[in-house]
Amino acid sequence: MHTLAYADVKTAADRIGGHVRPVTVTPADPASEPYELHLALELMQHTGSFKARGAQNFLLAHREEGTLPAAGVTIASGGNAGLACAWAARRQGVRATVFLPATAPRVKVDRLRGYDADVRLAGTEYAEALAACEAFAADTGALASHAYDHPLIAAGAGTLLDEIHRRIPDLDTVVVAVGGGGLFAGVATAARHHGIRTVAVEPENCRALDAALRAGHPVDVTVDSIAADALGARRATSLAVSAAQEEGVHSVLVTDADIARARRSLWDDRRLAVEHAAATALAALTAPSDGRTAGPAYRPAPGEKICVVLCGANTDPADLTRPAPTTGTR
Repeated sequence: MHTLAYADVKTAADRIGGHVRPVTVTPADPASEPYELHLALELMQHTGSFKARGAQNFLLAHREEGTLPAAGVTIASGGNAGLACAWAARRQGVRATVFLPATAPRVKVDRLRGYDADVRLAGTEYAEALAACEAFAADTGALASHAYDHPLIAAGAGTLLDEIHRRIPDLDTVVVAVGGGGLFAGVATAARHHGIRTVAVEPENCRALDAALRAGHPVDVTVDSIAADALGARRATSLAVSAAQEEGVHSVLVTDADIARARRSLWDDRRLAVEHAAATALAALTAPSDGRTAGPAYRPAPGEKICVVLCGANTDPADLTRPAPTTGTR
């Protein structure tokens, strides 16, 4: 099984320095909870998500090697990785062709076109868009990037943890949402280097990493969640599974109702309009109100220093006024 090393993350940090925005880390308001909570506001990153880090690392590495083809770069995405790829490609002066499921949020499609991307809709799930992207790359010679399953993409995402660690040197735990696992693999690799625990959070019905850990290897899962546009990978990467099998990693699941509640609280309490994927991480610390369990998915120890990564804000804030779901599925 493939693994990622901290040296890969360090190389990525050196490569993309000055090309991405350093993450803003802010303490959460004092509360009755016995732990110390910080928020990493990666939603303020270029293109509105952490994906800009991996996209820059991927394209800059190929630029260094002289392997950026005239046909440009292509990627399949639920939206955020495509935005990051298109943005990075425009900065490198190359064409970007982005494949999305037809179910991708309109806000992401419109922003992609704003980055001069050639946007193509294919199928209703990420896997179908990926198949169309792979066929396009084979036909045209375009450089195939990936939303999450590539060492350069994961290493770029992992640079986020080093920045968080510099701001909170005595951090105990970092909490991240997991889709295919690029962000998680990079962050967990860097966190392990610094002796920091990683909590991997997935929606109950987008549980590719949880299923892989139970099976002992990546497996396909069904996808059905309000966070599926960003976390709807059918299968976790081998990089993510390998990282999750290391010590100091906890995998937890949250319901759609918990995700919607956390997202609403970020808006109501802090005026942060985040996408459901970002709220998924915070939902791990939110006690459910449906009576199914006795507490949150991840229960911190007294005095534990925790940083929750708010990974993206490519969302339509209008739906923050709609009623939150009351069940775990759509």
